[in-house]
Amino acid sequence: MDPDLLLIVGIMIGVLAVPSMLSALSESRAPRVAAIMVLIAGVLVVMALQNKPGGYTIAQIPDVFFKVVGRYVN
Repeated sequence: MDPDLLLIVGIMIGVLAVPSMLSALSESRAPRVAAIMVLIAGVLVVMALQNKPGGYTIAQIPDVFFKVVGRYVN
């Protein structure tokens, strides 16, 4: 699978886990779904970093994001 796609999907799942975690913690519930989402996001990001020769830098992430979105929108 494409490491750029794995990275972007992992980052998006991680971002979506934050509101879920905050909601669960504010209602005094265990953040089970958020924890599973963070775990999945972490696995996807690690897989992307292992499959990409040389890895990624923080400055490359916006370019990778728009490249992946552009590839699947067109």
